[in-house]
Amino acid sequence: MRLFRALRYSAQGLCAALRHEAAFRQELAIFIVLCPVAVWLGRSVGEIFFLIGSMVLVLVIELLNSALEAIADAVTLEHHSFIGRAKDLGSAAVMLTIWFSSAAWLAVIISVSRSSPMT
Repeated sequence: MRLFRALRYSAQGLCAALRHEAAFRQELAIFIVLCPVAVWLGRSVGEIFFLIGSMVLVLVIELLNSALEAIADAVTLEHHSFIGRAKDLGSAAVMLTIWFSSAAWLAVIISVSRSSPMT
């Protein structure tokens, strides 16, 4: 019974992210487009999981950042230096994850292009 409640709460969280978080929707759209590309581009199951996993990591960090921002906004909408810093740190985490995912994709693309025979 507890598992079903936990799954329901998780589904509610995803629905809330889709409904209220534009950045999550944009990153999810990119994920949906790039998943088939990862399957086409990857030369092994590990490489495919690496590409898809890097994008899942972006979505996870975005969800955590959105949760942090929601809590901060619930505390106060007035400017506070600590809340501003917390929001900036969450945003930086998302940015670093996007950079990592981009670097992973670039590394695989370069590796695939170097290993494919010239025509």
